[in-house]
Amino acid sequence: MRNTSWHPRASRLSPTGSDPGHSAARFVWVDGELLPAESPALSLLDRGLRDGEGLFETLRVYGRRPFLWQRHMERLVLSSAELKFPVMPSPQRLEGALAEVLAAMRLEDAAARITITRGRSGLRPGRVGVWVEAEPIGGRLWSHARPPEARAMFSRRRFALGPLGRHKTTSRLAYHLARDEAREARADEAILVGEAGEVLEGATSSVLARIGSEIHTPPLSMGILPGITRALTLELCRDLDVPVRERRLTPADLLGADEVMLANSIQEIVPVASLEGRAIPERRSAHALLEAYQAAVARAVR
Repeated sequence: MRNTSWHPRASRLSPTGSDPGHSAARFVWVDGELLPAESPALSLLDRGLRDGEGLFETLRVYGRRPFLWQRHMERLVLSSAELKFPVMPSPQRLEGALAEVLAAMRLEDAAARITITRGRSGLRPGRVGVWVEAEPIGGRLWSHARPPEARAMFSRRRFALGPLGRHKTTSRLAYHLARDEAREARADEAILVGEAGEVLEGATSSVLARIGSEIHTPPLSMGILPGITRALTLELCRDLDVPVRERRLTPADLLGADEVMLANSIQEIVPVASLEGRAIPERRSAHALLEAYQAAVARAVR
């Protein structure tokens, strides 16, 4: 029987997706100060605002505990160093900031985002801009994710990851255009296809497929984002003795797969019910992995 203790569909949410009694006001922690979200708190000279020179992490909060916080912070710190950002606040400081936001908004289960920027142009020594925000999880779930499943399509635009594809930058226009394609097609996610016809990732997720007895997923060597949930999913596969192959996939591979799954920190692990309008009836591997994922969440929350 599946463990639904901490699944979004089983969390203590009202039909609107907010916690019972949760305040309608939104708060954001900006550069050390907790402010109403409507406050004009960002400088127009901030490089993140002007030029998209920012990095961010999005993660799930269960019972006010951010899941896989250390892994998210490790990715943020590594990208920040590699892209020569000024020194960012410590992960401990950011975790405290998130706790302030959750308390102010009276949120137990939430989608949280940590954003850092390269700061204001011309300032020496440089100092990052940083803000921390959260929102009720219900409003972030895909429309077909109750029960958990998704409708997906292939983006019609060929996608080039470029040298920054493996970093979670705030320059998201290309990804958002793909996401808008999905919305127009009444799908939950658009799967990005590269210039040579290879499957890359979803606009907001990692892509996995069960072909026979193996789980297949595009390799990180292609320059895709090293997804936190992707990494945990592959670890869970190995715990369950499910063979994993990281290899190049084509749209035809996905259309012919026994199962297709999408994974990210907000949605968790979601089986694809239809791809390009074609039904994919199998769910068993996705359900087993989701059960293992929820068990990992429950252990972390305890």
